[in-house]
Amino acid sequence: MVKAVVLGAAGGIGQPLSLLLKTNPAVTQLALYDIVNTPGVAADLSHISTPAKVEGFLPNDDGLSKALKGADVVVIPAGVPRKPGMTRDDLFKINAGIVRDLAVGIANNAPKAFVLVISNPVNSTVPIVTEVFKKAGVYDPKRIFGVTTLDVVRASTFVAEKLGDLSKASSVTVPVVGGHSGVTIVPLFSQASHPLPSGLAKDEFDALVKRVQFGGDEVVQAKAGTGSATLSMAYAGAEFAIKVIDAINGKSGIIAPTYVHLSADKAGGDAIKKEIGRDLEYFSSNVELGPDGVKRILPLGNITPEEASLVAAAVPELAINIEKGTNFILNPAQAPEKAKV
Repeated sequence: MVKAVVLGAAGGIGQPLSLLLKTNPAVTQLALYDIVNTPGVAADLSHISTPAKVEGFLPNDDGLSKALKGADVVVIPAGVPRKPGMTRDDLFKINAGIVRDLAVGIANNAPKAFVLVISNPVNSTVPIVTEVFKKAGVYDPKRIFGVTTLDVVRASTFVAEKLGDLSKASSVTVPVVGGHSGVTIVPLFSQASHPLPSGLAKDEFDALVKRVQFGGDEVVQAKAGTGSATLSMAYAGAEFAIKVIDAINGKSGIIAPTYVHLSADKAGGDAIKKEIGRDLEYFSSNVELGPDGVKRILPLGNITPEEASLVAAAVPELAINIEKGTNFILNPAQAPEKAKV
């Protein structure tokens, strides 16, 4: 019996994400929350012949609290999408307030739930959730995750394209570490399940790295101002959510990259800090999931000099992103007006 909650369920990511969760038999209750349209989305999904009972909630009549009661997993895709020319960091002033208010709702109504943050910029919004939970006295670093799975999905797809065989895309795995924005995204192609073609030129390799790091821009530009990566993000978000649900249900050996507070596993976190040469609080690396959330944070391991340079470039940017999210809660005078969620 697993209750999943999607906050921002009527949006471009929220609707397909909710559909994917509804189609998974491991989900027995599905609660949808957004500022508009959730009753209609819930009614539509409720006609699908899978076990999950679906309910939709709006802000009126304490809808957020009702949606969250009894939640096991809460996925947060809420927020505004990127537009052409915008970086994930440009979204901060808008999405930070939305995530803060949703985090307050979770802390008050489902403090033991596993929280999966999709809302960009993830490098900063995860620290916001953390600080809200700390203020509420319910913080557990093992249960708060930044969803970076889309970077893995993209890297795997692009490697399959390089191999000239997209039929391999679902079996290719590429660890992606660091964060979830631009240069903080570091694909470790040297550890991929399927090696890149031999003789790949340096400019081709650099272009591949850049495509993984800025794949979101490719989608934003292709949609010509009408949206950002929604369908691929929904797919990636559902993939990670189901891994968490499988771990809750006792499946062992589940490993996936995700952006977490490094205190979630002190030994593993300390190893990461040593590898990157800086005392960062958050970093995305391979994480073993268990019934209580983070079981182990795995080290980066053997990486190439080129990958080490990418990590070195990611660390200063990550530090800035983390500080921005943390200060948003610790220095509320600097925060924008309370968002309506």
